[in-house]
Amino acid sequence: MILNRRQFLLLTAAFAAGCETAKNPGATAAARERVVNAGPASDYAAEGVYGRFHDQGFFVVRRDGKLFALSAFCTHRKCRLTAKTDRSFFCPCHGSMFDPGGRVVKGPARRDLPVFPVFTNENGQLLVKISPI
Repeated sequence: MILNRRQFLLLTAAFAAGCETAKNPGATAAARERVVNAGPASDYAAEGVYGRFHDQGFFVVRRDGKLFALSAFCTHRKCRLTAKTDRSFFCPCHGSMFDPGGRVVKGPARRDLPVFPVFTNENGQLLVKISPI
């Protein structure tokens, strides 16, 4: 049987995914979702962008009295974003820009940044529910 390029790539991707799951059966479920303890919710009382969890893939943002988390990865090619002093976000790889709410202002990105749910537990800790993008 001779495979065309598309069939070969699909078969290769399926094989690689199967190998990864065999090595670590919990990897697929773990990659879907995780909850990160971002510390005391009181640490985020002031309006602004908090980049403390930038390396873990999100920014905590307080805007107009509301607290939320935004992905720290550009929706174009998943490059790590930088927060600007005006509370917008910039992608150093290809120049995409996002407003303080995570909406695309300048491409090449076409999709807004994912917003991750946040909630406070009974101990006053801010928990961020991260889903892969």
